Amino acid sequence: MILVADSGSTKTDWRLINDKTEVLACSTMGFNPYFVDTSVVLKELSASILEGKKEEVEQVFFYGAGCSSEEKQTFLAAIFAQFFTNANITVAHDLLAAARAACKNESGLVAILGTGANTCLYNGTDITHNIPALGYILGDEGGGVHLGKLFIKKLLHGHLSDKVSTDFKHTFPKFNLNTILDKVYKEALPNRFLASFAQFILKHENETEINLIIHQSFDEFFKQYIVMYPNYQQYPLHIVGSIGFYFHKHIVLIAKDYGVIIGKVIQQPISELVDFHLKY
Repeated sequence: MILVADSGSTKTDWRLINDKTEVLACSTMGFNPYFVDTSVVLKELSASILEGKKEEVEQVFFYGAGCSSEEKQTFLAAIFAQFFTNANITVAHDLLAAARAACKNESGLVAILGTGANTCLYNGTDITHNIPALGYILGDEGGGVHLGKLFIKKLLHGHLSDKVSTDFKHTFPKFNLNTILDKVYKEALPNRFLASFAQFILKHENETEINLIIHQSFDEFFKQYIVMYPNYQQYPLHIVGSIGFYFHKHIVLIAKDYGVIIGKVIQQPISELVDFHLKY
């Protein structure tokens, strides 16, 4: 059996395939090697329904956020080998998963817009160019974490309307200045915390100050990444991830300003990724 996984920083989608038939589908937490250790990964896998199938798995194709370097790929592969003891393990970057899901064997620009953000130029086989996204502190423009940072800063500085501020207090009654700062600076996984406000931002997308936040985030995404690729206007820009999916109309409008045509928009790439492994 072949096991294919697509992992962001928040969630991993798994698909078990036997003789071109999907046998099992499940989700676990995201396994970004910058944020998890061996015990966390093994505990999460053991608590999933993969526990009952692990001996049958012969090949694992794991694509993950944070897996761009050989060091991080080797780190995760060693952990998975402890769980899937009969399998050959392949760990690759989630950018390659996005490119294979969106482009198959054709060329194109590809962006992941989920909790974080990343981009690449794909030639139909390999990633030929990648502008580093730099993570949630230094970059990730266009991702949920960047939207969340812009929103929280304006909220805490009192720059949002009474309508939005009041709804925030009603929706998140436990959050105030101190609890938010603790979440960001003291507790684990601050990137997920910041990205968790994307749904609230989308709810108020028509409010002037929120619309400006959305525009700023995606405009910086194009300025920092897309326009830096050679001949970027010659390729369709395919977008993978929940932020790209739900904020699609905003991205299309800003893309026009840069002469970029939006191609496929895929919320979850796992089905297209499985299709790639079955056909190519």
